[in-house]
Amino acid sequence: MRKILVPIVLLSLAVFSSTCDDNKEVKEFSKDGAIETIMNVDHLDSLHDIIITTHNVWVKNQLIKKIVSRDTIPNLGLTSQVAENNEGNAKIVSLKKEYEIYITVK
Repeated sequence: MRKILVPIVLLSLAVFSSTCDDNKEVKEFSKDGAIETIMNVDHLDSLHDIIITTHNVWVKNQLIKKIVSRDTIPNLGLTSQVAENNEGNAKIVSLKKEYEIYITVK
């Protein structure tokens, strides 16, 4: 099974790296042989966030495996931002800082 997945992973990564563009979400992809990765960070409490990584392994248009990992990471604290309502009134609000996610594909 591993010998089959390695070429699929490499092919999927090659396609991903050649089609990747900032802030563009992939709406559709070939599920003939692909690994779909979904990452998000949720606020757990005032001190911690949780990073959730999901890998969906697709072979011949069927989901054969779903791998989910969760890791607790430190919360980045608060930041201030100016918010404006529909009437044009502005006020400073506190928001939780968000992690930036960078993925390096080799």
